Amino acid sequence: MLIRRAPEIKSSGITDHRVYLSRRAFMAGAAALALAPVRRAVAAPASQVPAGQPLKATRNEAFAVEDPPTALESVTTYNNFYEFGVNKGDPARLAHTLRPRPWTVEVDGHVARPRRYDVDELMRLAPLEERVYRLRCVEGWSMVIPWIGYPLAELLKRVQPTGQARFVEFTTLLDPEQFPAQRPSFFGFSSLEWPYAEGLRLDEALHPLTLLTFGLYGQVLPNQNGAPVRVVVPWKYGFKSPKSIVRIRLVSEEPRTAWVKAAPNEYGFYSNVNPAVDHPRWSQATERRIGEFRRRKTLMFNGYADQVAPLYAGMDLRKHF
Repeated sequence: MLIRRAPEIKSSGITDHRVYLSRRAFMAGAAALALAPVRRAVAAPASQVPAGQPLKATRNEAFAVEDPPTALESVTTYNNFYEFGVNKGDPARLAHTLRPRPWTVEVDGHVARPRRYDVDELMRLAPLEERVYRLRCVEGWSMVIPWIGYPLAELLKRVQPTGQARFVEFTTLLDPEQFPAQRPSFFGFSSLEWPYAEGLRLDEALHPLTLLTFGLYGQVLPNQNGAPVRVVVPWKYGFKSPKSIVRIRLVSEEPRTAWVKAAPNEYGFYSNVNPAVDHPRWSQATERRIGEFRRRKTLMFNGYADQVAPLYAGMDLRKHF
């Protein structure tokens, strides 16, 4: 397979989110609505997208893509966050119930220095960077988002993984008062087991692309996007980037993740973006970029093949999907 490096974009090519809101939000919202799958919700007008608390970060030009970022309006109103419901508009509509402060994250397991971090302390642990990443959903749609955070490796090296650590397990908050879809009486359907759990191999978690994330588009993470802290793994399908994390545990065995428990024949542990491996119910060869009308070809590893392909040397990516 011929692997090409994804082209980069200069900071001057990234449209300010206020410009998107005032000049392109209607177009992007209309496109997303027109092309959305059956399970969709009407996005709120741009004027209803509240401005979040500013979060300063230095843009890292080494981690940028050529495509213009998706409109903030779409990023904050077209979401999968099953703790709020199964429809795209549910998170924006219901996320006011989430209380992102106070918040702590437990980091434990096979580490020499386990510790519980306050989220504000965690945010100051390393310099914050802005990185423009592609996001590819397993459902066949995609976005481009300027995230704010720092490499997860910065945190992991401080807790000092032991020789027994081979995987990293992430756990989302379990609190039905804050996440209404976790209530047994919630009107809607989800086959997921709570709390939501995801996992990475340790070398994947330590990869420079894997971002411990606290913000997007120059502001703190909105609740519907995983406040106050999430992980972003840009070469994997979006559900591999867990939100609203309360625990990071280093383990010796492959963790049983939420989607592997729910449908192991459809959502494998690795879930790398691979246009050659279809979902059992749809093709993964193309994707619909939110804000665009035409489909585009999906790139191997979501365009990050040069950086991450060596992680999977010798593996059968159809078997280890």
